[in-house]
Amino acid sequence: MKPKFSHTIIYVENVQETLSFFEKAFGLSQRFLDDSGLYGELETGQTSLAFAARSFIKENLGDVYAQEKPAGFEVCLIQEDIMSLLEQAISAGATLISPPTKMPWGQTIAYVKTPQDILVEFGTPLS
Repeated sequence: MKPKFSHTIIYVENVQETLSFFEKAFGLSQRFLDDSGLYGELETGQTSLAFAARSFIKENLGDVYAQEKPAGFEVCLIQEDIMSLLEQAISAGATLISPPTKMPWGQTIAYVKTPQDILVEFGTPLS
């Protein structure tokens, strides 16, 4: 039996602030926030995008893992109208990194950085 992808966790300073930003900027709904506020998830379809406080990883793994610099990843959101998504993100506090650009393979993409320093790519669906 093959494993099924469940979710991605991004470690941040403030989980509630990050969930609120993603709700406001991208219209994603909060799926879950634990009572401590150290872990929360957004509804994104079959999988979820989750955030955990940086202190949470130390509780779980001790000093075995320490994240001193941003991880090499990005969150990618697909939508036909990336201009409205881009405007929504910027009005919520995101910083434009790269304006919408038509790629050789036909997809249009743009990048923003969230106030929590998370790189987010917007892309039109691949045909």
